[in-house]
Amino acid sequence: MAQVIWSGPALRDLDEIADYIALDKVSAAEKLVKNVFLAVKRLENFPKSGRKPPELDALDFRELLVGPCRIFYQIKNVDEVHILYIMRSERDLRKYMLTDRTDRTDYQVMEDK
Repeated sequence: MAQVIWSGPALRDLDEIADYIALDKVSAAEKLVKNVFLAVKRLENFPKSGRKPPELDALDFRELLVGPCRIFYQIKNVDEVHILYIMRSERDLRKYMLTDRTDRTDYQVMEDK
């Protein structure tokens, strides 16, 4: 079973997306966050279940699609899944990756409560 490790930027990305959705409908934002965490939890048992992003095919990244989000991650040391970024699917990935993403090494291990 792989350990899921969330980066600080990924958690902030999800928070920002949920905040924006909550401006219109709080229940939709709550549902999105729940669905993202459920999808990521499945990576504990099936870390390779995500697809290779078409824009990053040559690199060692994978992604999960949880509408309207793309969740980018890497598998490290066979038993670690690092959640790196979350972005809205309509955004341009190249522009997103080039923005100032400070604190890229800020990781947090998520454990069941």
